[in-house]
Amino acid sequence: MSATADHAEERTNPATRLGFEPGQVVQEIGFEDDADQDLREGIESVIGQELVDEEYDDVADVVLLWFRDEDGDLTDALVDAIGLLDEGGRIWLLTPKTGRDGYVEPSDINDAAQTAGLSQTKSISVAQDWVGTKLIAPKR
Repeated sequence: MSATADHAEERTNPATRLGFEPGQVVQEIGFEDDADQDLREGIESVIGQELVDEEYDDVADVVLLWFRDEDGDLTDALVDAIGLLDEGGRIWLLTPKTGRDGYVEPSDINDAAQTAGLSQTKSISVAQDWVGTKLIAPKR
């Protein structure tokens, strides 16, 4: 693939901007009908396999956590997600954008991440209705 084609894919497939790589195991938690199907398919295209679900019984390189305000306690969800990660893994917390049903305040995300022992590195728009926040797990 040419460098120009690589850059074109980065613009059209948000999964490449999120740092997904071929061969990674990506465990998806919190999937519901409102999850962005294009983003999910883009991730599968990059990693070269299907996302694994909540029943997966091994560690993952990345946890993709769809979370809405009414989904319960964010800190608990993040602590659970940490336990699913391989050493050096990361969590992409996907929350509805401002004004969308289920919107989560950035301060709530920051508080929950800190309480769970995670470092928040960046937040970017990942789909029409969703923002992604990259969280890094502590070294074990």
